[in-house]
Amino acid sequence: MSVMVILELQVKPEAVDQVKAGFKSILPDTRTYAGCLGVEVTSNQDDKGNLMLVERWESREHYQKYLKWREDTGALAALGSSLAAPPKIRYFDHVGA
Repeated sequence: MSVMVILELQVKPEAVDQVKAGFKSILPDTRTYAGCLGVEVTSNQDDKGNLMLVERWESREHYQKYLKWREDTGALAALGSSLAAPPKIRYFDHVGA
């Protein structure tokens, strides 16, 4: 069963445009990564630095493998320097309602 992954970020105000541009650059690779079913980046209307990535993956294990790959490439460290708070990652199952 697929899993929905919510990655919530609080980006420093001065880095919002840079982070959004970075996602435009790297997300095509994410969308073709094994197990990825889709990724959307959303921005909070009331706080432009509050970004949420809504992702669908074949499994939590697929996402964790992907996350490890992003860590190994240095992408997570680069993103981390632009954040005002630690990222929040949550995993959700579809309940069929």
